[in-house]
Amino acid sequence: MRASRSGNIWSNVDWLTIGLFLALAIFGWLNIYGASYTFDQTSIFDFSNRAGKQFTWIMGSLLLGLILLLIDNKTYDVVAYVLYGAMLLLLLATPFLARDIKGSLSWISLGPVNLQPAEFAKCVVALTIAKYMGRYEYKIRTWRDLIVPFALIGVPALIIMIMQKETGSALVFAAFLLVFYRQGMSGYVLWMGVAAVALFIISIRWGATPLPLGTGSTGILACMLLLTVVEIYFICKEHRMRWQALILTGSVAFIYSICLLINIWIPMPFDWISMGIVIALVLYNIFVSLYWRKYMLLMVAAFTLFCVGYTHACDIVFTKVLQPHQRIRIEVLLGMKEDPAGAGYNVNQARIAIGSGRFFGKGYLNGTQTKLQFVPEQDTDFIFCTVGEEWGFVGSIGVLLVYLFFILRLIRIAERQRLVSTRIYAYSVASIFLFHLTINVGMVLGLMPVIGIPLPFFSYGGSSLWGFTLLLFILLRMDAARMEQL
Repeated sequence: MRASRSGNIWSNVDWLTIGLFLALAIFGWLNIYGASYTFDQTSIFDFSNRAGKQFTWIMGSLLLGLILLLIDNKTYDVVAYVLYGAMLLLLLATPFLARDIKGSLSWISLGPVNLQPAEFAKCVVALTIAKYMGRYEYKIRTWRDLIVPFALIGVPALIIMIMQKETGSALVFAAFLLVFYRQGMSGYVLWMGVAAVALFIISIRWGATPLPLGTGSTGILACMLLLTVVEIYFICKEHRMRWQALILTGSVAFIYSICLLINIWIPMPFDWISMGIVIALVLYNIFVSLYWRKYMLLMVAAFTLFCVGYTHACDIVFTKVLQPHQRIRIEVLLGMKEDPAGAGYNVNQARIAIGSGRFFGKGYLNGTQTKLQFVPEQDTDFIFCTVGEEWGFVGSIGVLLVYLFFILRLIRIAERQRLVSTRIYAYSVASIFLFHLTINVGMVLGLMPVIGIPLPFFSYGGSSLWGFTLLLFILLRMDAARMEQL
């Protein structure tokens, strides 16, 4: 019976997903040709240009996908830890073997070919996470159960960010948080991540803006008010007592009213007052959590105290830790600085290109912004602006809908798995694709900082295409074997 099922591997393969993969890869290839096309260029198969090279990478990815489908699905589980160890060694060696490309030490030259190990690391980490969290006895009950999974994604991310100086590729590993959440991680962890980002943006954007009344910083006061709301919310949420919320909110409002009144005669340091209110709420939170044995509130209190210090340290992180080009990109994104000829050039030109396409686009190979190369990296990180200019709003929405259908299909594949490890791997793949799509398109539209990550199957590059192919076809092989797992 087992052999019979194995023999039907091709009938069990999800051909619809493969069809979506081919559609995205082929349309991406056409747009790479459109982005790199010059008027004296005659053939899309000219291997001296990027379109011809991308065709070679696509053919190679099809061969790679075929090989992955022929390998026994248990092999991926058996070699996961070995591959993880080898991957860490390769990531550590990469900065010493790579040549500097625009400040990044993440590309290894193999003759005429450049490979980026970080692109393949995502697949290896996904396999390792699936193997570790897919064990029968593993359950996420406390924060201790997340130490190893966080280490598995944190170690390669830190190596890539610090040693290889490739921030964009390192941030992709944050996609695994969605997998952890699906497996039972508390939503508080995701909330903490969102809160940390919000506090960073507020403190950087308005940290140097003085208050119109009293003394202090508008950014610090806004952060402390946000933390005040968070503390009151969680205290009342755990006890479900509306009167407590009214008392705490009224007390805070009364204190600020008194300070505003005193401020008429004596300037009041509102940022320090707001910090004192937050700390007082934290102390009350700790007392209540110990009295009622609501230990989750202790985590909230500890995180709030961390955020108080973190808010004041954001300026140090921004000025001392981030690279100059990263700071400028954030400042341009937040409207703190105008740099249309520098850090904001790529995004401005991408917006112009997309906007010039209007509703139906200028037509294939007729994009003036791309032909005249106004948009840097227009066939890699900014490939989506070529879609917007030549295919217009209709074409852009069509591409996004295909991506949406593709990701939803991956989620459906994940939900029908019989093995927990396969389901975890499937959600890892879906999360990585979703992260890449969201960040890349948001970056091109100017909604997110430029961090340089490719659009799956669209952006030019063999490493990214093969990395995504590995992720997808290993999943398809595991999914095809699900009938054997009865």
